[in-house]
Amino acid sequence: MKSGKIILWGIAMLIAGCGPQNPQIPSQRKSRPPEPDSTQLAVMELNMQLAQAADEQLAALVQKQEESYALYNGGAWAAIIDRGDIDRPMPRMGEECAVHLKVFALDGRMLEDSEGTYCIGKMELPAAVDTNIREWHHGCRVKMYAPWYSAYGIRGTRNIPPYENVLIEIELR
Repeated sequence: MKSGKIILWGIAMLIAGCGPQNPQIPSQRKSRPPEPDSTQLAVMELNMQLAQAADEQLAALVQKQEESYALYNGGAWAAIIDRGDIDRPMPRMGEECAVHLKVFALDGRMLEDSEGTYCIGKMELPAAVDTNIREWHHGCRVKMYAPWYSAYGIRGTRNIPPYENVLIEIELR
């Protein structure tokens, strides 16, 4: 009889042991982020050098222009050609705004001519335009020299090559 009780007790313990497990307490060991590999570091260093070269190229270029350019967010240089309707409010974050963009390579070739309605702050426009458009009135026309990293980036578009510094003519409608 005792052996039967022991066997039943053993089966009960086995069944009880198959129930839900309590979560384990995490160790107190601090985890470290993975070390970047040498290829990632080399690409980051190269992009930093290319960005610095773009900034230097655009700064030298705007000094030669007739218009008066100012340095804006994103490393872009912009000249206000027409201030637009200063009685109307400036575009706000999240507002839909009609914009006409003409994008040129620095050698003067037209790369893109587009017109559309864009939501400000949703990065539907090049970063240099999207971050600065809230400083301009509707009807405003702007010429902007934008470095690749705040224009069309390392991927470019169908018409704009990667790493391309560009001149963007912007008209808010």
